[in-house]
Amino acid sequence: MTTSRRRFVTTLAAGIGSCALAASAKPKTLLLQSAWDTVNIGDIGHTPGTLRIFERHLPQVRVIVWAMKLDERVTAMLRRRFPRAQLLQGSLKGNSDRDEKLLEAIRGCDLFIRNSGMGQDTSFMEFCRRIGKPYGLYGQSYFPSMVEGEGAAGRIALLNGAAFIYCRDSKTLDILRQAGVKPPVLEFGPDGCFGIDVRDEARGLATMKKLGLEERKFITIQLRTNTAKLPGVDDPRTPKLNPLHPTPAQIADDERRAAVYRDLITRWVKRTGLKVLIAPEVKKEMEHNKRLLHDPLPEDIRRHVLNLDHFWNADEAASVFARAHTAVCHEPHSLIIALANGTPILHTYSEFHSPKCWMFKDIGLPEWLLEFDSTPAAKMAETLFAIHQDYPAALAKVRKAMAFVEQRQAATMAVVKQLLGL
Repeated sequence: MTTSRRRFVTTLAAGIGSCALAASAKPKTLLLQSAWDTVNIGDIGHTPGTLRIFERHLPQVRVIVWAMKLDERVTAMLRRRFPRAQLLQGSLKGNSDRDEKLLEAIRGCDLFIRNSGMGQDTSFMEFCRRIGKPYGLYGQSYFPSMVEGEGAAGRIALLNGAAFIYCRDSKTLDILRQAGVKPPVLEFGPDGCFGIDVRDEARGLATMKKLGLEERKFITIQLRTNTAKLPGVDDPRTPKLNPLHPTPAQIADDERRAAVYRDLITRWVKRTGLKVLIAPEVKKEMEHNKRLLHDPLPEDIRRHVLNLDHFWNADEAASVFARAHTAVCHEPHSLIIALANGTPILHTYSEFHSPKCWMFKDIGLPEWLLEFDSTPAAKMAETLFAIHQDYPAALAKVRKAMAFVEQRQAATMAVVKQLLGL
């Protein structure tokens, strides 16, 4: 930590904590904005992952979660694993009872933290600045548009007002630094999902038994397609990452990438005789992966390939990923959950979706990071079989990467602890 950064953190910590320290042993309160969605195990997994990091490093701190979306099973998982965490929902702009309760919680917290994600919303920063509440960003990625174009100066000012910004990938870190973003702390900090430890062993083992999957004798795979996130709902962002009406070029991209994955699946089955589970990170991909990956395979290969028939919660997924041989995915968060549970990965990424793909290089796994459109199936297979041929070495590589992740988690929490005056 630099002298200037240390001085700022110490000064801010003193300002945050002076009243409470003088009063008594009133617990410090963190408010975590998280739980982005319920149809994506990554958007689900951020929350239990970050809560576990807090639990491990800040056990004395009270935590309130501002949950953007919840359903019954996600709520039950969070309450079962983190019974002390308070779950709130609401809007900064609303006037309902739950909105007022949320606003009161933000005003009363000691530090506001926005959890890992890609969202470029700044309303929480504007609100925190207006009420004089310190805020930080934990494990964030940004597109360049966050610091470019109309309104960029205002957004940069809000970023500079953060107590800390931890970027989950080096590309985002470079984007912010090159734009002149200079909060007191601007460093690499892994995606909060890496902290995940929730498992649903009963459901996970039942799923494996139903599908005839044996521990470490199957890989998982999922393709991301250019299709709408929800039926009839267009993506409001530009560029549109989940288009309601994909162009002919986007449809061709899906078909071409699917052909590469089918080739990879075929090579795996023929060489090893082991199974493949098409495992959904995102609910909307289940039908498309069945259509593009499973159904077109020749029958002798297809009988080794299982397409999950239900969308699982992050805890069931974790129980299965923990027993997979290797997780292969076009999306990143299935892979984070796999790594957190000791399983090797292969990320065939498309940077168009976000710079978050680079997090795997940043934690020491560059050889397991392959650009989808420039990597033929033969090269993917070569990388996968290298894992297979020396599996103990691959497992050791996972442990080394996760040890680095845990070191960074501890360093980030040390800063939070200082900010809270603990």
